Amino acid sequence: MSHSGKLSIEIGVHATAANWFNLLATQLHHVQNLTDAVHETKLHHGEDWHHNESIKQWTSTIADGKATKYHESIESTDEDNKTITYKIFGEDFEHKFKVFKLIFQAIDKDEGGGVIKWIIEYETKSEEFDPPFGFLEFLYKGSRDVDANLIKE
Repeated sequence: MSHSGKLSIEIGVHATAANWFNLLATQLHHVQNLTDAVHETKLHHGEDWHHNESIKQWTSTIADGKATKYHESIESTDEDNKTITYKIFGEDFEHKFKVFKLIFQAIDKDEGGGVIKWIIEYETKSEEFDPPFGFLEFLYKGSRDVDANLIKE
């Protein structure tokens, strides 16, 4: 038997929703320069970083200080709602998860800055695997680093 569910976090940020969405929709390769949590990213398959057919390979520090390798592809992008859905797979994820989707959304606040939402939709392969709380923490810490760098630009 497996576990499935959703984990989510909303993070208040200083940069605008447009800045966040632009970074993740058109400059994703730049994220590794904005946070220490991402060690390396490279285009694994495809010619364009932001095409749905492209697969990116990431090496990141997720939970226990250990480097984790995984692949990511974009399932959908909704520019009007500043939402991007990613599929996470491969390497260190395949033995634990049947499904691992990551949904990003950026929302402006009336008083300036914004809120970014991260939602993880997952299904584990068996009960022995815990929900991906470590990945949620990784998203939180990485988002704080990225936001601090986005407001400098």
